[in-house]
Amino acid sequence: MSIHPRPPADPDTASAVAVGGHPLHAMLVHFPVAFGLGGLGADILYWWGGDPFWVRAGVWTLGAAFLAGVLASLAGLAELCLVPAIRRSLRGWGHGVAALVLTVTLGTNWGLRLEDPSRILPAGLFLSLLGAALTVLAGWHGGALVYRHGLAVDRQDDDASP
Repeated sequence: MSIHPRPPADPDTASAVAVGGHPLHAMLVHFPVAFGLGGLGADILYWWGGDPFWVRAGVWTLGAAFLAGVLASLAGLAELCLVPAIRRSLRGWGHGVAALVLTVTLGTNWGLRLEDPSRILPAGLFLSLLGAALTVLAGWHGGALVYRHGLAVDRQDDDASP
């Protein structure tokens, strides 16, 4: 494992969509990840035990994952369009495409359950597994944007902040 030093400050890297200096996309992205993985957990537990509670839990968690994913995607799209360094980054576009496909997958999985909850097995479980894989892919690229390339990072002196 290697440690990558932060690149030098670049005026093109600051977040354009922030609340109190905190990037909105970074604040929102945790919710679709947690809810989406919760939906996968509900599917696995339903498959394992057959308790109808997990059907309802899956509908609610995947609905929350999709709606939170739409909000996080809008904030991320704004960052992609408004921050020049992200827009120029191939990894930024890779993250955006993976996140878009993930959001569509979450929405499809939720819609499948709203239409017919009994379709959890095998289609819903497959979509939940696909969503988990897309979460890893999008998260890997998004993490690299922040930790390797220093994009959307506030580079003010740490002593100056409260």
